[in-house]
Parts: sequence; structure tokens; C-alpha cells
Amino acid sequence: MLEAGIKAPDFTLPNKDGNMITLSNYKGKKVVLYFYPRDNTSGCSRQAQGFAASYQKFVDNDIVVIGISKDSEKSHIKFADKYELPFILVSDTELVAIQAYDVWKEKKMAGKVGMGVVRTTYIIDEEGNIEHVMAKVKTDTNAEDVLAYLGK
Repeated sequence: MLEAGIKAPDFTLPNKDGNMITLSNYKGKKVVLYFYPRDNTSGCSRQAQGFAASYQKFVDNDIVVIGISKDSEKSHIKFADKYELPFILVSDTELVAIQAYDVWKEKKMAGKVGMGVVRTTYIIDEEGNIEHVMAKVKTDTNAEDVLAYLGK
């Protein structure tokens, strides 16, 4: 996991619509970059719905929300449509950003050990530096916790 105070690794990856999203294009804005394991799973769906429910507060405060998983663009389209997600979903099938942000880790699931995305939220400041890291993310309150940290 990366530490607060360092330059946020830049990336260029496709969003759900196939448009390329480059993190450094958001310089001058605060960015909430949240990594999640998989579209349409219960925890990830609740986390995304929390960001959707609070999305207007992010917009009103000029904060960009970007969700990243290793799911395909097609999967992201279905996920966004199902839950009416208004924020950016980025597809990282080659684990470019996932590995750059050090969230690809060994995990135990149902008694099996395998590699997967560890749910993590990074807050990137207007200069492109990691301002804050949320490592033990609670799916139901992640968006609220981010807004509370930001004093919004």
C-alpha cells in the first residue's frame, strides 16, 4: 500500500465507455480513487451505491470520484446501469493502476488463497499527491467516511 505524501502514480486506462481516463488530467481537482475487487458483488455494490448516493456532494465540492477494478468495460457498463452509478468506472484488466497503487495482494477467500484487489481508497490532492489512504474500508460507509475526512 502506498503512503500519504508521495506523488500519485499516473495512469491512462479506459472507462466503461472506452474513453481513456488519465489521472494527471485531473490536476487542480481533488480525486477520490477507490479500488474494489469486483463488479456486482454484494460489498462492491453497496460501496458503489454509497458513492452514487453521495455523488452530488462530491460534485458540489469539485471532487472527482473514480472507481477501479480489474473488470472489463462491458462488466462496468452493466454494473453502472444496474445501480445508476454517475461517477467514473475504470477498467484495469492488465492491473496497471492496481499494481502501481499496491492493492494487488494475496487474499484468503472461502478457505482458498489467491491474489486479488484489496479494497482501498486513496484521496489525491490538487497537486497530484496522495493526501490520505483508507486501508480498512467499510463498504457501507466508504463514501461518507471520505466526505467526513474532507470536512464536507
